[in-house]
Amino acid sequence: MIEAQARKYEPIAVSNESTVVSVYDADPSKETSYQSESQLEREFIHRLEGQAYEYVELTSEEHLVANLRAQLEALNRFTFSDEEWQRFFKERIASTGDGIVDKTVRIQEDHVQLLTRDDGTTKNITLLDKQNIHNNRLQVINQYAVDCGEGGASFSNRYDVTVLVNGLPMVHIELKRRGVPIREAFNQIDRYQRDSFWAGSGLFEYVQLFVISNGTQTKYYSNTTRRQHVADATGAKKKSKTSNSFEFTSWWADAQNMPILDLTAFGKTFFAKHTLLNILTRYCVLTSDRLLLVMRPYQIVATEKILQKIDISTNYKKLGAVDAGGYVWHTTGSGKTLTSFKTAQLASRLENVNKVLFVVDRKDLDYQTMKEYDRFEKGSANSNTSTAVLKRQLEDPSKKIIITTIQKLSTFIAKNKGHEIYSGHIVLIFDECHRSQFGDMHTAITKAFKRYNLFGFTGTPIFAENSGSGGNPQLKTTAQAFGEKLHTYTIKDAITDQNVLPFRIDYVNTMKVGSVIDKQVSAIDTENALLSPVRVSQVVSYILEHFDQKTKRAVGYALGEKRVRGFNSLFATASITAARTYYNEFKRQQAELTPDRRLKIATIFSYAPNPDSEDGVLEEEGFETENLSGDARSFLESAIADYNQMFGTSYDTSSDSFQNYYKDLSLRLKNRDLDMAIVVNMFLTGFDATTMNTLWVDKNLRSHGLIQAYSRTNRILNSVKTYGNIVNFRDLEEATNDAIALFGNKDAAGIVLLKPYREYYGEYAQKVSDLLEKFVPGQVIESESGQNEFIKLYGEILRLKNILTSFDEFAGNEVLTERQSQDYQSVYLDLWNDRKKRETGEKEQITADLVFEIELIKQVEINVDYILLLVQQYREERGDGDDKELRAGISRAIDSSPSLRNKKDLIENFVDSVSVNGSVQDEWTAYVYKQRECELEEIIASENLKREQTLGFVDLAFADGLLRTSGTEVTKILPPVSRFSKDMNHSEKKRRVIEKLTVFFERFFGLATRGKND
Repeated sequence: MIEAQARKYEPIAVSNESTVVSVYDADPSKETSYQSESQLEREFIHRLEGQAYEYVELTSEEHLVANLRAQLEALNRFTFSDEEWQRFFKERIASTGDGIVDKTVRIQEDHVQLLTRDDGTTKNITLLDKQNIHNNRLQVINQYAVDCGEGGASFSNRYDVTVLVNGLPMVHIELKRRGVPIREAFNQIDRYQRDSFWAGSGLFEYVQLFVISNGTQTKYYSNTTRRQHVADATGAKKKSKTSNSFEFTSWWADAQNMPILDLTAFGKTFFAKHTLLNILTRYCVLTSDRLLLVMRPYQIVATEKILQKIDISTNYKKLGAVDAGGYVWHTTGSGKTLTSFKTAQLASRLENVNKVLFVVDRKDLDYQTMKEYDRFEKGSANSNTSTAVLKRQLEDPSKKIIITTIQKLSTFIAKNKGHEIYSGHIVLIFDECHRSQFGDMHTAITKAFKRYNLFGFTGTPIFAENSGSGGNPQLKTTAQAFGEKLHTYTIKDAITDQNVLPFRIDYVNTMKVGSVIDKQVSAIDTENALLSPVRVSQVVSYILEHFDQKTKRAVGYALGEKRVRGFNSLFATASITAARTYYNEFKRQQAELTPDRRLKIATIFSYAPNPDSEDGVLEEEGFETENLSGDARSFLESAIADYNQMFGTSYDTSSDSFQNYYKDLSLRLKNRDLDMAIVVNMFLTGFDATTMNTLWVDKNLRSHGLIQAYSRTNRILNSVKTYGNIVNFRDLEEATNDAIALFGNKDAAGIVLLKPYREYYGEYAQKVSDLLEKFVPGQVIESESGQNEFIKLYGEILRLKNILTSFDEFAGNEVLTERQSQDYQSVYLDLWNDRKKRETGEKEQITADLVFEIELIKQVEINVDYILLLVQQYREERGDGDDKELRAGISRAIDSSPSLRNKKDLIENFVDSVSVNGSVQDEWTAYVYKQRECELEEIIASENLKREQTLGFVDLAFADGLLRTSGTEVTKILPPVSRFSKDMNHSEKKRRVIEKLTVFFERFFGLATRGKND
């Protein structure tokens, strides 16, 4: 966590061209005294007024709409007639059925709307001026209130501070008093979305950015982060593979990556008019999936540095020289693809630029960058499939951005000497410029083009210290190849900002290499010794024994089907021979395990020039399987056949099929269909999967290769994933420390690496001791202050335990017994449910909105089959006098499970009815089906629903694992409403039915159906 400092921030250099302040001056002498929330709010609004925001009092939607009309008239220098305004407002601004996505698209992509005038002519009406940003008018309002029922609002809410841009709410600021966690403000915004943002005309769904602050700490995020978080929390996206939530909020900073946390400093910099308007109009990206991404400060700085370099080199006639370019060092996982896309997009709009070429390695284009670019702009990366296509694109004046591979570009150059494109102003942007751009292809490109800017993005630059040998002897460092460093954002910065996770590293000693192998012995002999059957067997046994622990893989069974939660992993081996040896050993050892305990493992490798190199550099692997030795290719065919049998596919080692195998395997890793992939070099650079948390290493790594490989594990996913797990079977500690020092700084290790076990355990033991001293297991806590203290304390214990479980030393050293844990967890869940029920949305009545670590509980929660196992024991022991404790144990287990608590009466009634003989599983299934049918019929009767339509609607929900409460499907099950009916409020009827069906669905979901919902 970043330590906030109450300081005075003064920008040193700000211009209309620079969105991010260059540097700020901190004055530590001025301390900020205690401020209430209202004082904080007043001070913030006063700050905005001083920055030329107009403060207006708008207390109702009628006032908000009237102000919107006036602002749009001023922006467009046009006066609406009343009829024109009503028509434009209803059709172009507050169209029925429009939601957050529609309104975001309107702002980001369709900000000029067509008005049909009273005389039948048309006129363009601009909602947001993106060409001349200072034509837009900024206003600030506060304490805008929505009463329960007003415009359909579920509850009353009062919003803190909102910035209007041309009258539309586009930035909302939620404040808490100093000392209160800012996550409470995040959670409060979630409630607004559920309860009232959509009410009435839904103008607050135009909010693009949210800012949360407690005065001391301030963060910002896009409406997508909020919307996705609510969807995840409510189960609206059961199949989502990521959890965009509070972890995806961002800090603001200056150009030197120094965080600007205090609200006053944040208001001075982020809310400077040109900064805010630039972010809204230039530095947001709406993806093809309709997710709004807002760039972080370091991304904006890098983009603007490149645009500035293009401008300066053009004016000073330096095009075609190294001085006209440069490189951006942004660590792996920091969003280089988004930065490079936005850079290419903005550069292509410069008047003097003819083309922007985004150049990547072939493998990346096919499977990583292409997908990302196509996500940012549909179709942008699909068509460049050959050199002939590249030639047509280069000759087409309308194609301003072209994405190609360095291989295709060099082939084009070889075949098209003297082409006219070489004399145009071309901006070349190289992705991951540390890899393939230092050899003959780089030289050919720079010789062919005459008027160019050359820029590179890299997470691990080549310096003199790690340049090694090989390639063009004249181009040994990134700076020599691309020019000066334009901006730096290191792994230390990214971890400090919580944009990526720190690493936790284990060094598992399976063989004392020094005692059996002299360091002067050749690498291949060393590798042969390390591949001795005894050692390989030990490594595989360790992985199988510790896999669940390291990946937090919890295996459960629901209605006879295996269900796995947790993460997956890569196993980096030193050579093709090693990959083959390990793959076969895994097959041998797993054959002795029961099917439910076996891991799903695949392997992939291809030809590399030096496949058995030992110097720690990650060699490039392409798709040239035809260059593999006969034995290696034969083994790969066999391994792919295993994969085909596992997933019902039909790949082989032929060129096109192997590339499709690569693509399918990468997708299955991202979707957690695979537990582990055994690799040599593939996937160790450039591959991103948020679901991956562990890298097993039996390979020498160093320098940029080491950081690249380790960084496969540290992408943010959710609160369960708190670090990237590295398990080294070689002594790489010195290499690790050297790499961290090189790519962070000499003091970075304390931030990049997790603390030692003893520090976490000491804190855990102390907090458990406090818990046992202050709270009796299972006892009700009556006072609200006591409840709050318990919630915080138990939440901290859960977070610490989540970290400690991956340490081997923690096994057997848990302080709490299983029974104590269940009792405390039950109280914790009681309080969670109670707080959910007490939420009214009214600001004055909200109690402390504490963070409940439910996600951490769910990763190891009790499942139905465990309960049924206890029921089986209960039945067998009934009458022996020992069944009371077992029955109490069943109740405790249910109470400690978030997903089973609403099913408690079902389970306990079943326990009472279970027969002496017969299958517990079969009796349970029959019982659940009967109960489900009865409860659904009761809902249908009480609400007078259309029976057949309701049955179909519910069956579809259980089949899909999702109850669809939006759209028209739910309205089809409602009875027709007569104008003479007492139940005239159709929306209230719909709300009540949805509420009942939601409770019903959550109660029976996962109990009475098989397959998708498991």
